[in-house]
Amino acid sequence: MMKTSLFALAAAAAASQPCAAFMPHTRLSSITSTPFSTRSVNKSTASNLVMRDYPKPNVEDTDNYRFAETMSASFGTSLKASPEQKKKVAIIGGGLSGLACAKYLVDAGHEPVVYEARDVLGGKVSAWQDEDGDWIETGLHIFFGAYPNMMNVFAELGIHDRLQWKIHQMIFAMQELPGEFTTFDFIPGIPAPFNFGLAILMNQKMLTLQEKIQTAPPLLPMLIQGQDFIDAQDELSVTDFMRKYGMPERINSEVFIAMAKALDFIDPDKLSMTVVLTAMNRFLNESNGLQMAFLDGNQPDRLCEPMKEHIERGGGSVIVNTPVKEIVTNEDGTIKHLLMRSGEKVEADEYVSAMPVDIVKRMLPKKWQTMPYFRQFDELEGIPVINLHMWFDRKLKAVDHLCFSRSPLLSVYADMSVTCKEYEDPDKSMLELVFAPCSPIAGGNVNWISKTDEQIIDATMGELARLFPTEIANDDRWPSTSKQGPNGQARLEKYAVVKVPRSVYAAIPGRNKYRPSQTTPIPHFTMAGDWTSQKFLGSMEGAVLGGKLAAEVVSNRALGNPEMPIKEIQQNIVNAAKEYEAREPLGVKGEGAIAFGGGAQLKKDNEALLREVDAVQFA
Repeated sequence: MMKTSLFALAAAAAASQPCAAFMPHTRLSSITSTPFSTRSVNKSTASNLVMRDYPKPNVEDTDNYRFAETMSASFGTSLKASPEQKKKVAIIGGGLSGLACAKYLVDAGHEPVVYEARDVLGGKVSAWQDEDGDWIETGLHIFFGAYPNMMNVFAELGIHDRLQWKIHQMIFAMQELPGEFTTFDFIPGIPAPFNFGLAILMNQKMLTLQEKIQTAPPLLPMLIQGQDFIDAQDELSVTDFMRKYGMPERINSEVFIAMAKALDFIDPDKLSMTVVLTAMNRFLNESNGLQMAFLDGNQPDRLCEPMKEHIERGGGSVIVNTPVKEIVTNEDGTIKHLLMRSGEKVEADEYVSAMPVDIVKRMLPKKWQTMPYFRQFDELEGIPVINLHMWFDRKLKAVDHLCFSRSPLLSVYADMSVTCKEYEDPDKSMLELVFAPCSPIAGGNVNWISKTDEQIIDATMGELARLFPTEIANDDRWPSTSKQGPNGQARLEKYAVVKVPRSVYAAIPGRNKYRPSQTTPIPHFTMAGDWTSQKFLGSMEGAVLGGKLAAEVVSNRALGNPEMPIKEIQQNIVNAAKEYEAREPLGVKGEGAIAFGGGAQLKKDNEALLREVDAVQFA
C-alpha cells in the first residue's frame, strides 16, 4: 500500500510540477512548465546564470533542533555560574570548536580566553586573501538544514541572513553523458521521509526501478532502530554493508561514491557505513535536512568574526598568533600552566583543547601518555584532502548549487561566482572543487599531496573537459585538454591549490569507538573538536557540537556537580597503554597552517616542514 501511494504521488508530481533543476539559472522569458524529471543544461547558448537564493527553510521544527536549542538555553539557566563560580578557561585553538566552546562558556558566565596559533581564525574553515585580494578557502563548505547546532548558532548570533539557501535538490554530473546533469528534486510540502523517496523515484537516470526497490529494505532498520543500528554498522565499510544486505552494485557507482567522497573525502570501500547512515538518517527524518546553503562570503569575516564579537562582549578574549609550546604538568599529572612560544606562562582554572587530533598527539605531556584515554588517539588520524580554486576567463554553464561530480578525482564543486555574493562575477567563473581521494591514506591510487600544483591542475582540467565538453579550450599549457574541440573557448586564468594533509578524522571502519569523550581523566582539562565523541561526525556541525559539549562539561564542573562520565575505553587500548613507553612530547614544529593542522598552498618552506613532520604524505 505504501509503495503504491509513493508511486502515485511521484506520478502526480511529475505531471504537475514546473521545471526546478536549473530554474534558478534560466531567463524568465524562457521558463516553461515542463515535467519534474532529469534535465540537461542547454550547452549551445550563451551562459545565462543568475544567482537566485531561496527563503530559509523551516529548520527549527525537528527534534534535533529543539534539543540543540534547549541545550543552548541551559548555559544561561541551569548551567549559569554565579560570580563566585566564574572560571577563567584557557582554550587552545580558534577553529569552530574552540570558538563554539568559548561562546557557550561566556553565555554560562565564565571568562574564556581562546589562544589561536595562526593569524586567522576558523581552523579548517579558515580563509585568506592572495595578492590580488581574492579569497582562498581551506575547503568548500556547505551548510545543511540538518545542522541543528550550527543553525542554532546562526540564530543566536542573528546572522541567518548570511546564508544563501539554494533550491532543495541534489545535482549529479552524468558520468556517461559528458556535460549533462541529473537531479534528485525535493517537492515542497512533502514531508520526510516521503520527499526523499519521491526524489529518488522520480529520477530516471541513475538507478532502475528494480535497483531502487532493492536499495530500500537494508535502510529500514535505520529508520526503525535509529542510532543504535547506525552505530553498530561502524565495523563495516559502505561496500561491505552493501554486499552484506544485497544492495545492487550500481548504487555504489551511482550514489555512494559521491556521498563517501563528499562526507569524508574517501571511497566507499574505506568509509564506515555509520557515516553514511548518520547523514541519511538526518536527511530521511528531517524534511529540509538536505537543503543546502552557501555562506555569503568568506568564513573568517562572515562566521568566525560574529562568534569572536559575541565572546568578547561577554567578557572573554580571542587572541591570534599565540601558539602554545607545551602543556606543563605538576608531578601528579595535573596542569600547572600552558607555556607559550613567547615564553609567557598561562594559568587558568580550566583548560580546553580544541586542537586537531594529529596536533594533540604531538602535544601530550609525558605523564599522560600511558593513560588509556589518551592512547585511543593512536587509532585516529586526519584524512588528506585538496581544495582547488580555478578562475576562468569567461562564464561556464554551471549551476547555482553544489554539484556532485562523480569523477574519479573530484568530489564536489561549485561555481562560486554564482553561488556566493562576495565572489559574484557576471562575466567570469571561479570554480571551487574538492579533489578527493588524493592520497593512498585516503584510499586513492595516486599520492596527489606529493604532486606539484601544475600536475594537480592538469589532471583537474581533464576532468573539467568532461564536465564542460563544449566549453573548456584546448590549451597547450594543460595537456589533458588536448582532445578538446574548436568550440571550447574557456581558458584558465589563475588557480590556487590548497593542500590539507590532515583534515577531518578518517572515518574508516571501526574508528568510532575510539573517539574520546569531552571529559578526560585529567582534572580541569576538557577535550573539544569534531573528532571527539558526538553523533554528527567530522563536520562543521560536529565541530560546533564538540565545542558545545566541552563547554557543558566545564560549566557543569564549575557548579560543583558530579563529573560527567568518561566514555568506555576498549580493552585493547587498556592493554596497549600498559605496554606504552612514555617519551617527551614531540611538540609542534614550524609556523603557519601546515604546522598546526590546517591547509595551505605549499611552498618550499612549508613543504619541507611537512616532509619532516609527516613524511608519510610523500611516501
